[in-house]
Amino acid sequence: MGQKVKRTKSGRAWMHEHVTDPYVKKAQQDGYRSRAAYKLLEIDQRDHLLKPGMTVVDLGAAPGSWSQVVVQKLKRQGRVLAIDLLPMAPLPGVDSLEGDFTEQAGLDWLEHKLQGARVDLVLSDMAPNISGVGLRDQARQYELCELALDFAARWLKPGGAFLVKVFQGVGFEDFVKQMRDAFEQVVIRKPEASRDRSSEVYLLGRRPRSVAEIGRDNPPEPGLE
Repeated sequence: MGQKVKRTKSGRAWMHEHVTDPYVKKAQQDGYRSRAAYKLLEIDQRDHLLKPGMTVVDLGAAPGSWSQVVVQKLKRQGRVLAIDLLPMAPLPGVDSLEGDFTEQAGLDWLEHKLQGARVDLVLSDMAPNISGVGLRDQARQYELCELALDFAARWLKPGGAFLVKVFQGVGFEDFVKQMRDAFEQVVIRKPEASRDRSSEVYLLGRRPRSVAEIGRDNPPEPGLE
């Protein structure tokens, strides 16, 4: 009985936070599919990532609020490819797949759609299904981040950019180092729309280094100096 009451209280607390969240209300008013839209909007306002004519890949796209922002900023001039394990309702101007980016079939779909064309911006808001085991969840998160980084390093244009969600904790410093090895500029962003209690931050890498500069075909592995 005690466990049941605890879960109920936790669920009620989450629901109260959700329905009273100003960004949730604003998203409903503005027609965005989730509050996450305001994270990308704030970062774009500061860093000017999105411009008409770009090719953008959105990893972990569902329910689609980031893709909504991208389409608006591109003014329908450009391409948006989106992929997520979860279903995403169709969006005009977005070519999407319900699939697993971490599996070869998901990667093949993206590469087939690109047809060898380079990408201006890779977005990754991916997060693993939470098991409740902190270290396991953190390790899985950085596995996703590294796969996204590998894709970005291979497909970005010379002046391209990569924005990825990470969680501060075990593995964070190692991944920041990988980002700095892969990009000429790396900055950390914590949008106001990110909840204060969350360890979530976003890493933005700009101007990917060439393979010759980083001295390897793939992004560096964690722990390598």
